[in-house]
Amino acid sequence: MPPSVNVEDLPLNSFHKRLAVYSAGGPFLDGYVLSIIGVALVQATPQLELTVYWEGLIGASALVGIFFGGFLGGWLTDKFGRQTLYTLDLAAIVLCSALQFWVQDALGLFVLRLLIGIAVGADYPIATSLLVEFTPRRYRGPLVGGLIVMWFVGAAVAYIVGELLLQTGPDGWRWMLASATFPALVFLILRQGTPESPRWLANKGRMEEARAVVARVFGEGVKLASFESAAGDRVSAGVLFRSGYGGRIFFISVFWTCSIIPLFAIYAFAPRILDALGLGGTRANFGSAVITILFLSGTVVFVLLINRLGRRKVILHSFLWSGLALLGLGLFPQSSPTVTMILFAGYALFIGGTQILQWVYPNELFPTEVRGTAVGLASSLSRIGAAAGTYLVPLSLTELGIGATMLIAAGITLVGFLVSLRMAPETRGLALEEAASL
Repeated sequence: MPPSVNVEDLPLNSFHKRLAVYSAGGPFLDGYVLSIIGVALVQATPQLELTVYWEGLIGASALVGIFFGGFLGGWLTDKFGRQTLYTLDLAAIVLCSALQFWVQDALGLFVLRLLIGIAVGADYPIATSLLVEFTPRRYRGPLVGGLIVMWFVGAAVAYIVGELLLQTGPDGWRWMLASATFPALVFLILRQGTPESPRWLANKGRMEEARAVVARVFGEGVKLASFESAAGDRVSAGVLFRSGYGGRIFFISVFWTCSIIPLFAIYAFAPRILDALGLGGTRANFGSAVITILFLSGTVVFVLLINRLGRRKVILHSFLWSGLALLGLGLFPQSSPTVTMILFAGYALFIGGTQILQWVYPNELFPTEVRGTAVGLASSLSRIGAAAGTYLVPLSLTELGIGATMLIAAGITLVGFLVSLRMAPETRGLALEEAASL
């Protein structure tokens, strides 16, 4: 019989790769759903006779849904397991996305997009918990961090699809909103047959089932020692607000929020960036896709660097240099398009480090019992910042101007740097139990 191997030290195999692809469905759909609505409302607003009030509510409805879905999905996946919810949430997205095609009024569209947002938000803690609990320590950072790359891919695809469907006629907006059905259905089919997390099973005292999953996925000779050592521990969700875990929730929520608010604010520079790229006017949606690809490039770079630099260096360098780029945009708002492009590209590149850590850190810093709840809570709290960025940036631009708006964004980013300097731990190379017990 071959010597036993710890699951934390396994080589990357085809199962890990497939699971990473399947788990990427949630962030892809998030980026797609949140981006396609902006294009669809161009046609939907006059047809549904939307007031400014309803237009704002519909635009933010999925975001509000994600706020509630994140915490709800996290609590449910810790209580009932990862496997069932892993497919159930996508089934809800398929159904609600398809129903958007026949919507007849503002209220109906708002409700459907709210439900889609709840399902998308629920997928964050469900899918990331399942992926991190199967992935060996050496590959955990790149695979889990790489999921955020798919958010930007989804956003870029949405802009392109929206632009193409906009040319099909007055009902193009219906096809746009319903188009999310196709990728959601593909990921739903792919996820069929995914096994339950052996860590979750072991934590619930179902050791024989956990061993059977490991044997089926990885073969004989793979030991469950790390699972067994954690199975006796019982940590309630209330622990998230006490002792060291309360500090971790504070750290994760603050750094996540500080990385999201400026991300929304920087899109206020979109018109100048589009002009600099020669992508303005009627090609604005394709230009928006190009801008999204710049952010995508930053996340890809840090996915490749996360194991080499470590988590702490990634978050510190990401916040510091992206904050300085925003500071330059704020201090010199009337710079030439070339200078603006350089500063913008610098921000888009460096902020990628904080983006990929939004799912790496919370999954590593909490034990199996509350991992889903912690990820869900942190993602929900971060949506408050996302909503603030969405609603306050136009007001800031009107009242304070673009320069002051970018200075505020720089200040928020540098707050993230200072909090991370004080609180960000290094978890590279640690087993999940070791990281959670830091």
